[in-house]
Amino acid sequence: MQNSFVTRSSPRSWRQAGQLKSPTSQSLNFAFASVTQPRTVKSLAISTPEISAMTNLTPAALDRLRGCLWGVFIADALSMPVHWYYDTNVLQRDFGYITDYQAPKVRHPGSIMSVSNTGGHGRGDQSGKIIGDVINHGKHPFWGKPGVHYHQGMKAGENTLNALCSRVVIRDIAARGSYDSNSVLSAYIKFMTTPGSHNDTYAESFHRDFFGNWVKGVPPEQCSRGTEGHNTAQIGGFVMLPPVIMSQLGKGVEVAKQQAMKQLTMTHESKKLAGFTELYIDLLYRLAFEGVELQPALSAVAQKHLNVDLKKLVDSNYDDIRVVHSVFGSACYIEDSFPSMLYMAYKYADSFEKAVLTNTNVGGENCHRGAALGALMGAALGESKIPTRFIEGLHDKENIKKEIDSFVAALFPTFKEL
Repeated sequence: MQNSFVTRSSPRSWRQAGQLKSPTSQSLNFAFASVTQPRTVKSLAISTPEISAMTNLTPAALDRLRGCLWGVFIADALSMPVHWYYDTNVLQRDFGYITDYQAPKVRHPGSIMSVSNTGGHGRGDQSGKIIGDVINHGKHPFWGKPGVHYHQGMKAGENTLNALCSRVVIRDIAARGSYDSNSVLSAYIKFMTTPGSHNDTYAESFHRDFFGNWVKGVPPEQCSRGTEGHNTAQIGGFVMLPPVIMSQLGKGVEVAKQQAMKQLTMTHESKKLAGFTELYIDLLYRLAFEGVELQPALSAVAQKHLNVDLKKLVDSNYDDIRVVHSVFGSACYIEDSFPSMLYMAYKYADSFEKAVLTNTNVGGENCHRGAALGALMGAALGESKIPTRFIEGLHDKENIKKEIDSFVAALFPTFKEL
């Protein structure tokens, strides 16, 4: 892979990257005007009747549902060792071109964990003990040391914290036989505040803010309030949503939106993120339940809402690293990560493997962007099109399989023997 297009080691917004004369760059500065407010996004231009009650899934839809859930964990775990590697030259120096699960290095060349706030969101010092005492128990000492990997000590194929929280959602839905936002919220709090529940070191700002409010006695359903602008409009907010969306298959896309948006607001208060989230919900639901074609669905979203022509961009034959880092942006911010995700899904629409490996190897915010991308690709192509080694290589594959099986059996009992 050529690295000549990467000239920096830090993220840069695609809206400021004017040096690329791509077919999409002329009007990108105001491409997001229609997705900065929640509840204003119309569904994709695909006409299907709404279904008011749960229906049995076809075998093909079941395959896509399972693929969606597996995709979250596979793409996240593949990217874990190179999460937030913004300099792809360094990524390749440390790992080469990643094709399978690997453990992280002891040191992370771009880690900013030592200047991150352990008592709340964003940058700060390590005087706060939300990290260490309330969540991520025993991990506080790692935050104050320069160069420590965000996921130090994790094994090849392990999942990062947000993906583990997605498993919490799967388990809770399976146990209840339906999605209930208050039940999921209680399960999330129990998981996060139980010592030894996971092996990750880093927790995003939204987790730290949530539990900073929680320890002050703020009611759980209000713990995400007042956080707009505090790193909340990020693609990490998507990671817990695929199980919620999949639990609504057969009820209609509008019901899926209502439930998934309810889940989002439990952890993220962000109007900007909400707009992008509605687009994502619409895509994921229609891919999994209706089996719509991936490329036309992606093109419709990109052209209508982002003013991006994905076909022309792909036909321009730009290097993937150049597109992600310079046309859009490799950072976690949703205005960067969302179009980057759409681009990779469109270009590699017929290959789950190529899409998720490209996501890993272009670096940046590849874990959470990857989880969202993996869900899209799995929902489009199905579990049957996921390479077996990606499932078998997951560190906790047996329990993940049991959880997905239980989820399907609880919601769609016709298929409980599959």
